[in-house]
Amino acid sequence: MQKLKLEELGRITVDQFKDAEKLPVVILLDNVRSLHNVGSAFRTADAFRAEKIFLTGITGTPPHREIHKTALGATESVAWEYAEQPVAAVRLLKKQGYKILVVEQTDQSLPLHQLTIAQHENVCLVFGNEIHGVSEEVIALADAAIEIPQSGTKHSLNVSVCLGIVMWEFFRKISIPA
Repeated sequence: MQKLKLEELGRITVDQFKDAEKLPVVILLDNVRSLHNVGSAFRTADAFRAEKIFLTGITGTPPHREIHKTALGATESVAWEYAEQPVAAVRLLKKQGYKILVVEQTDQSLPLHQLTIAQHENVCLVFGNEIHGVSEEVIALADAAIEIPQSGTKHSLNVSVCLGIVMWEFFRKISIPA
């Protein structure tokens, strides 16, 4: 076994990424405070070819060196938009036909592995603040809540880890051709 060099990975260019078919998933960050988590969200969105990222509320926006540190250039490839109010962004996406799924522990949340995903269904995945989670106002507008089952002593995962797990599950279930 031998590790591949970057040029051997066959990655597409930023321009090719912009023109490529995307996973029908929009990521919405609801008041995420850590710029490293924002950068990680961009990098994960690039890895799985997410359609777009909505940055809302106090969530930082590019360009910023702390975002760049973890995004590693993904802010150039992934489409993004800022909305001051998370609720306004969710309402807009609902109006555009997106199913709103909050990634949050609620009394009705569905374990991620039990979620059925239609091949061409447009989905918005909402990830919340590191301390307070997804806002109650956004939860009230959601079509469903999903959570990652956990069996340890902690009740949550870091938002960037959670985002990676959830995006992998969507990519795995409704993968687009490479």
